Amino acid sequence: MSNDLIILQKKKRNLIIKILLIILISITIFILTAFLSFYFFFESKLNKINYVGINPNEITINEGANQNLSSYRNIVLLGLDTREDTYNGSRSDGIMIISINQHTNDVKITSIYRDTYLDIKSTNSNSVYLDKITHAYAYGGAKLSINSLNRNLDLNIKEFVAVNFPAVVEVVNSIGGINIDIDASEVKYINRYIDGITKVTGVSSSHITKPGNYTLDGVQALAYCRIRYTDGGDYKRTERMREVLIATFEKAKTLSIGELNSLADIILPHISTNIDKNDIYATIPKILNYNVKESTGFPYDIKDTTIGGIWYGVPVNLDENVSRLHYNLFGTENYVPSDTVKNISGQLGTFLNCPRSVPDCPWSVPDCPRCVPNCPRCVPNCPRSVADCS
Repeated sequence: MSNDLIILQKKKRNLIIKILLIILISITIFILTAFLSFYFFFESKLNKINYVGINPNEITINEGANQNLSSYRNIVLLGLDTREDTYNGSRSDGIMIISINQHTNDVKITSIYRDTYLDIKSTNSNSVYLDKITHAYAYGGAKLSINSLNRNLDLNIKEFVAVNFPAVVEVVNSIGGINIDIDASEVKYINRYIDGITKVTGVSSSHITKPGNYTLDGVQALAYCRIRYTDGGDYKRTERMREVLIATFEKAKTLSIGELNSLADIILPHISTNIDKNDIYATIPKILNYNVKESTGFPYDIKDTTIGGIWYGVPVNLDENVSRLHYNLFGTENYVPSDTVKNISGQLGTFLNCPRSVPDCPWSVPDCPRCVPNCPRCVPNCPRSVADCS
């Protein structure tokens, strides 16, 4: 073979190698550019969220709960009773536990009735401080809400998402409305809420004049969530909240990429959470595969009562309610609640069985023989001493 031919073949090989290198570099640059564009796109979206840091060491989980629920991711969704994007000092008007089976992607939603009388103290002492669960957020923010739910229900919640209720108006409008059945009892009350929400938000809407299936706009959907004077009262109200949440989620799953982008721009600025951005990135591809299988309210057995003219819902046998909750959410048969739950259940039992009503018993010294020991019905700060009491 002549030297000229050898040199020509070498040049040809070098040219091919250079072309391949150029193609490889171009592909690499394209992938890197696409990745960076994707990253910065989502980063710009997630930066709109209000992130709240909660020290994991300050999350209280009853003994055994982590091991029993290791296959489930439990997140509490808090609907705040505020008209602005402020997250401090507000009550959580809606409380939903979103339980995700990480093996099957099945999702179950449980509303905790806001007036439920539970232990919401902020310390790890053995004492019990009973109050409405809705007040936990007002007293101690998301951390106290999480710890209160974990303590009373043997859960392992570590994450929360809080959203202001007025955001419902923007979100539902952005997806073109949601289909909801309105019955005659709801027609009676919904229009006064529509008018009130329109006045607050400045977003106009129309009245609903008869029962039927409607595509509700944002104002109407929020008004539907607010109704509480039909049969079932607040319990039915939480059912409506779950109905709107599920309908919105299912509608959002059908949106195009562009529509989802617009939805994200609307809802993210109204969200407060402690979920890390990396966790959000990892969750996004899974969301479309989530299937909402069941939604219900808690407690299952509850007794309505008043204290000083204020309405409370007291769980009847909290430990039995919790056992049933773990069966419904996690399939655990014959679940035995923790000693912590049993202690709170005992205190609630004392409350329900107290032979005296608050108006009849002005004494509240813990050792006073006129009071049932440790009865939470007793009026605090009694001016009498045990010696004076007769």
